[in-house]
Amino acid sequence: MNECVPMFRHFLRAWNNLQSQETPRLHRNMAAWLERMIERGERGLLLMVFRGAGKSTLVGLLAAWLLIRNPGWRILVVAADLTLAVKMVRSVRRILELHPACAGLKPKRPEQWAVEQFTVARPQVLRDPSMLARGLATNVTGSRADMIICDDVEVASNSDSRRKSVALRERLAELDYVLVPGGLQLYVGTPHARHSIYARTSALDEDEEAAPFLEGFVRFEAAILDRRGDSRWPERFTLDRIESIRRRSGPGKFSSQFMLRPTATQDGRFEPDRLRIYDSGLEVAEGNGVRTLRIEGRLMVSAAAAWDPAYGVSGQGDRSVAAAVFVDDDGRYYLHELSYHKVDPLRLDDEAEAIQLCRQVADFAERLFLPSIRVERNGIGAFLPTLLRNELNRRGVACAVIASSSSTSKDQRILDAFDARLAAGSLYAHRNVLTTPFCTELEEWRPGCKGPDDGMDAVAACLLAEPVRLRAVAPPRRRIAWRPGGETHVAPSTFEP
Repeated sequence: MNECVPMFRHFLRAWNNLQSQETPRLHRNMAAWLERMIERGERGLLLMVFRGAGKSTLVGLLAAWLLIRNPGWRILVVAADLTLAVKMVRSVRRILELHPACAGLKPKRPEQWAVEQFTVARPQVLRDPSMLARGLATNVTGSRADMIICDDVEVASNSDSRRKSVALRERLAELDYVLVPGGLQLYVGTPHARHSIYARTSALDEDEEAAPFLEGFVRFEAAILDRRGDSRWPERFTLDRIESIRRRSGPGKFSSQFMLRPTATQDGRFEPDRLRIYDSGLEVAEGNGVRTLRIEGRLMVSAAAAWDPAYGVSGQGDRSVAAAVFVDDDGRYYLHELSYHKVDPLRLDDEAEAIQLCRQVADFAERLFLPSIRVERNGIGAFLPTLLRNELNRRGVACAVIASSSSTSKDQRILDAFDARLAAGSLYAHRNVLTTPFCTELEEWRPGCKGPDDGMDAVAACLLAEPVRLRAVAPPRRRIAWRPGGETHVAPSTFEP
């Protein structure tokens, strides 16, 4: 390692002076952080800065600086497409040619100074070049790298659906086999989807991803506005210009790419942010032989539940989903629980798939004191209402099973159910609903789309169903009724004609 190399922030300032430009405070902060993390020995870094902040240019300077420190390093640049990766390699090559601190690194043989890859003058004889550009779709099998720069690997075209986000993660995971032990991996970019690889929390369905994709990476985050509402780069991005960007970009893209809040950047039909989130559970009270249910202190006067059944392996094809919606006397809808069902293949010899599903739905109905549940009987659901009734009767649960079918198209049902209620702000959702695939479905749904919508379909059936007014439900055999005023009272009378 070359011990006579200037500090990175000095290397950056010297380059900017050569280009007759200032070094903004934002770049000084990024440079100081990168240098500090590398000196500390960190091996996983995320530089997440708003779009247009010059972060890729800064990282190109970092790559040149690292090659001065150790000419034997092999740096792989991966981007969403090859053109973007080549752009960084070309930039680094130009820096090595012009920066005063890089004298002597340009090789004598022209073939080692190509556009997509180059090799600096180094004492080691290594198979891999000093710097190599690759797109995500390019095969990197057999390559080895001391550092991998993932520069804008997430873009709208490869992350605008859950399926694409899963594929992106699988592709990026292959880079682990390229990085040498103890190597450095640096992600540079901005979020382009709600389920972004840069999210701090698990962004996909809980079944597929138990932890954030970049768990353990040290993060540097800088949105275009700081906590006080001031610009991070006031010389270039004035508040007026930022407001203009906000108007042109739209709320989703501005929130994601400029404020670094993972949000869908494509214009979907619905906005999950319009859901009103609450945290409290069902509040059950009994008195004088009557049971009442409340949510957030409000008395529930009706309920609707629906089961959209499906068979098959989890994660493939349609999913079996049950939904429960309660309604208060002011017409607010409370999406209290969504149940995405799983079938245990190891128990199929003893318990058929249909029986397993019916038992899970029976648990759902019993847990939420549901007076009835609608079962979609199209297709596989033809005989499920009878099986579910048998399971509920076996447990002594007084929940009516209503076999239902619809001649309206699914797209129209979803539009009719969600459009007005979301616009009016009358649809509430329990926070646990956010941990299910429902919000992703809602965000990505468009009329005519072929993406997952099983949770939306189940909730739509609840919202469109004539609300089950609890005072109209017959008293259960085993439970105390929870509907207000639903008990019959016979008063003694001594009246004689």
